[in-house]
Amino acid sequence: MPITDKDILFEDNHLIAINKRAGDIVQVDETGDEPLDEQVKKYIAQKYNKPNGAFLGVVHRLDRPVSGVILFAKTSKALERMNAVFKNREVKKTYWAVVKNRPEQESGTLIHWLVKNPQKNVVTYYKTEVTGSQRAELSYRLIGKVGDYFLIEVDPLTGRSHQIRVQLSSMDCSIVGDNKYGYPRGSRKGSICLHARRLQFLHPVKKEPVNIFAKLPVDGFWERFENM
Repeated sequence: MPITDKDILFEDNHLIAINKRAGDIVQVDETGDEPLDEQVKKYIAQKYNKPNGAFLGVVHRLDRPVSGVILFAKTSKALERMNAVFKNREVKKTYWAVVKNRPEQESGTLIHWLVKNPQKNVVTYYKTEVTGSQRAELSYRLIGKVGDYFLIEVDPLTGRSHQIRVQLSSMDCSIVGDNKYGYPRGSRKGSICLHARRLQFLHPVKKEPVNIFAKLPVDGFWERFENM
């Protein structure tokens, strides 16, 4: 499905942010499906009449089953500066996750060491450092309950692959639909109930605060959490 104006959360001469749909891949992979960065390039080229195409730099990534805010750079200078912003952890990322089990503590910090198996695309967590592991840290708080489901807000301090998914599963709070990390069944849509809700940082060129907010997917399930 092509990118349209309604998918755009933020845009200026330097950056563009999209409300990513669950199921979209950010960059090309072995599936051969059209990646989101190519869709955004086409959108920019058409919108601004660029017959030779448009530059687009991938600043960060979201897992394919995850929805929400994803940011791209429209110039090489903005890409270089935003890469530094993410590397130096000068960005605040906020996610919403829906889980079936109530966490024992309503808020807390999780610290693990993660090891990824690239062949299986699965991450294993450890409570202490092991060979080849990366330290992962996040804070979380319980926002509320709707029906039999709990909504958790997550602020990752590090940006590891599958980090939120595997760390929440470590406290028996697997994300709804995420059968890779302990939820009993997967989603027919190939999505999980993890949404990148907000991205906050200082603009790399204008030096002004940027606060990008993504509405929840309209899919018959997420809507019930929108006003929490």
